[in-house]
Amino acid sequence: MKTLTEYIWMNTKKHREYINITHDVEEIVTRSSVKEGMVLVSAMHITAGVYVNDAESGIIQDIDELLEKLAPFNINYKHHRTGETNGDAHLKSLLIHHEVIVPITDGRLDVGPWQQIYYAEFDGQRRKRIVVKVLGE
Repeated sequence: MKTLTEYIWMNTKKHREYINITHDVEEIVTRSSVKEGMVLVSAMHITAGVYVNDAESGIIQDIDELLEKLAPFNINYKHHRTGETNGDAHLKSLLIHHEVIVPITDGRLDVGPWQQIYYAEFDGQRRKRIVVKVLGE
């Protein structure tokens, strides 16, 4: 079995942002030379997530609005007793989840025609990383 682990580093421009990382993941899969297997893509921060969905601006806005309704900023979160004010970012991360596993077939991501891999940042504007681990033959 072949494996390759690489990291995607970034600084988000906004506090809350959704970044299409599909191309970055595809490049890592190509470098791995894995033809059949899977790739795990995981946010390494507790206020971020990774998901698969459409690269259409309307659905991205809908996702953001849904998350804000389900986990709005609220100064009264118990987490804020620690001196932080990002309780909503932790909750949004739980809703999106921190990782995805995507199949690799014939050396390429095996996704549907509209599926893209996104990094969702909920407490940004500082250096963040994503681990990409490719496994297969």
